[in-house]
Amino acid sequence: MKKVLITTGGGDCPGLNAVIRGITKRAAKTGEWQVWGSFEAFNGLMEDPPRLMQLNESNTAGIHVQGGTLIGTTNKGNPMRFPVKKADGTIEIENRLPLLIQKIKNQGFDAVINIGGDGSQEISQALFEQGIPVVGVPKTIDNDLSSTDFTFGFQTAVQVASDSLDRLVTTAASHHRVMIMEVMGRNAGWISLYTALSGGAEICLIPEIPYDLEKVIDRIKSRYDDGRGFVNIVIAEGAYAKDGTITSSKGEEGRQAVKLGGVAFTLSQQLKDAGLEADIRETILGHIQRGGTPVAFDRVIASVFGVKAMELVLDRKFGQLVVLRNNDFSSAPIKEAISTYNVVDPSGTLVQAAKGMGMCFGD
Repeated sequence: MKKVLITTGGGDCPGLNAVIRGITKRAAKTGEWQVWGSFEAFNGLMEDPPRLMQLNESNTAGIHVQGGTLIGTTNKGNPMRFPVKKADGTIEIENRLPLLIQKIKNQGFDAVINIGGDGSQEISQALFEQGIPVVGVPKTIDNDLSSTDFTFGFQTAVQVASDSLDRLVTTAASHHRVMIMEVMGRNAGWISLYTALSGGAEICLIPEIPYDLEKVIDRIKSRYDDGRGFVNIVIAEGAYAKDGTITSSKGEEGRQAVKLGGVAFTLSQQLKDAGLEADIRETILGHIQRGGTPVAFDRVIASVFGVKAMELVLDRKFGQLVVLRNNDFSSAPIKEAISTYNVVDPSGTLVQAAKGMGMCFGD
């Protein structure tokens, strides 16, 4: 029997279990492959003894409807920048890629399927360049991986955010308030844009279009001048004013360099400092966008991604990322997918359509 290793890295994401199930069911059809999962990305494999789980059709049955991941995940396990706590309490960053490669070989794995976003696929590419047979699966609610039209998890995050915006609209109208809702996405505004469009927000602020505070204020005042008396703003966590900076704090060692979040309060304070008299409230959705049952769209593409990933392994097409392009599933080089960050095009159809309906982007 040959052996394939599955890892799920980075932030948790609706649809991870559907991918795991798709891989496992496709591998079972061959009768020649065992499927193993490493707990918490590659961390489980790196432990001594390794913390692994053999996956089969029995223990993966029905998991496609469940949120989270059967084998856990972490965003603090990059083997190329692994945080090691020393005796004096300090953290030292080590390159453990050579050790990881040796562990993969020692366990007799014939292939690795790494499910994750740009950070995880950076690891995939590094392993591939060192001779490890790797296939990638694009996972992120941020939808910021290039080479694919959608990453799984994105549509669920948008649905959660849209449901929340629907509720904020009614309370904003009832109290004549300005409601600011902050969504995730890091440096890409996809979740914010889709949510604003689906929920009919008056203002959408995204990282790709630094906002002019005066224009935001003008749009807010126009709503009150028209007698409607309330405004809903959707703001991406990476958005910032033209003369400002991204709202962030220092992340934990071994994670991303900065931790985003809190821009809703930043914008609220900016509006108050500018003399806006409207009653303002802030809502930060945070991790509820990551949890819970994936919507049907994400279940479908995640399941197909899993099957296609295993078929890339069977065809020995390594160094490839499963992608969805023009409603067709194919693959693209991992190196290509991580070379360009997928962001919203300010002159693209979605932004222009939103502006055509009167939505303000602060520009």
